[in-house]
Amino acid sequence: MLAMFFWAFVVGGIICVIGQLLFDVAKLTPGHTLSLLVVIGAVLDGFGLYEPLVDFAGAGATIPITSFGNSLVHGAMQDAEVHGIIGVLTGMFQVTSSGISAAIIFGFIGALIFKPKG
Repeated sequence: MLAMFFWAFVVGGIICVIGQLLFDVAKLTPGHTLSLLVVIGAVLDGFGLYEPLVDFAGAGATIPITSFGNSLVHGAMQDAEVHGIIGVLTGMFQVTSSGISAAIIFGFIGALIFKPKG
């Protein structure tokens, strides 16, 4: 069990280091960095490489934003096999809709509680 926590920490940390390097070294904006990490996750899933990473690292691979790209492609590919081309769109939204909804709801609640400026 300790090894599972260790590898989750290491893999999640590596993903975060890659994001930080994109900020600091490549001088990318947060939006560009976020988009690039989502695309990396999507490409890795497209080649079948992200699921083995999830199996190995657990939460270290499912918590970072790269997992969102993985979820988009994974859902699209699964539904495309069943429903064809329309399944690409519906599968993408079925898998990710709960995460997007939670982000909107909790972001709204946080804004009500903490009264952000700007």
